[in-house]
Amino acid sequence: MANDFHALIPAGGAGSRLWPISRRDRPKFLYDFLGSGRTMIQSTFDRLAAIAGADHVSVITGVAHEAAVRAQLPDLPDANLFCEPVGRDSTAAIALPAAILAERYGGDCVIGSFAADHVIRDDETFADCVREAVAAARAGYVTTIGIAATRPSTAFGYIRQGASLAGRVPDAPHARVAEAFVEKPDAATAAAYLATGEYRWNAGMFVMKTGVLLDLLKRLKPEIHRAVTDIASVWDGPADVRAEAMERIWPGIEKIAFDYAVAEPLAAEGGVAVVPGGFGWDDIGDFNSVAALIPSADPFNNKIIGETGKVICLDSAGNVIAPESGRMVAVLGADDLVVIDTPDALLVAPRARSQEVKRMVAALAARGEDSVL
Repeated sequence: MANDFHALIPAGGAGSRLWPISRRDRPKFLYDFLGSGRTMIQSTFDRLAAIAGADHVSVITGVAHEAAVRAQLPDLPDANLFCEPVGRDSTAAIALPAAILAERYGGDCVIGSFAADHVIRDDETFADCVREAVAAARAGYVTTIGIAATRPSTAFGYIRQGASLAGRVPDAPHARVAEAFVEKPDAATAAAYLATGEYRWNAGMFVMKTGVLLDLLKRLKPEIHRAVTDIASVWDGPADVRAEAMERIWPGIEKIAFDYAVAEPLAAEGGVAVVPGGFGWDDIGDFNSVAALIPSADPFNNKIIGETGKVICLDSAGNVIAPESGRMVAVLGADDLVVIDTPDALLVAPRARSQEVKRMVAALAARGEDSVL
């Protein structure tokens, strides 16, 4: 990859559908769900460093996770870790690093944002897609990578593809115009999308020139533009000046997703490109997602997250079990359950309701049970 490409890893969110493993102080990107020996953020860093070089990878995360990120990513340059005191959603999380990199390298450098907690199964194909996305970004497009939809999922947003851009961007032969971004559909609508062949999952991967993004923000979200450029102008100066600017400016930035602030309105103008991605992707959104990516522990399709020797299943099938407390977990005559045992919290739920674990987290928060969140 040419020297103008910089990869960004936004590392935020609590991963509440994966509670009680994922917590506010140790969110899912700091955990090795797949038993690979690398946490999710480590795997993401490895993948992007192989494309851009370790010195061209940056991370933006909450101040609460700064020490953990530094410990897990010793090859991340100190200057490439950006910490936010409070989360302001994905627009600010992408815009601030873009503004800082524009200060350092100019508006023609290309930034690509890739979440810390996604699983990619084919790194080589992923790298090819990123190269095409960078080529489209150099041509002036805000470019996204649209994931091949393998099922009519209601858990993801979708991107509708339009005409080919191969004639305009020869180095991105598979790029197409992104005609629209659409919200998570109901089951019937998702099936209809899949049947057309024109829709892909929206994984929130965006690649663009820093100058293009800042110009768009100046037009579409001028207050966010003003805030991030003011902070970026002092970021590489004295630490106390940077801290004062963050404390004064950052909490007041509008909290809005990048899709809403930039991608959707720009797609309506024809300014977004989509590169199709067929590299095997999952956002590990719940325990069913984890189960789909790990091998069965026995002939009855029981899946174990963590130490297999701490689980015994009799006359039980299709369960997802995590013995995180260190004690033995014994399941007898029970099927299709999620059983997550940690030292201070135990979750038991039907697998079919994995997406609803977030409701339990909200209920615990409403009861003031902050110590387990």
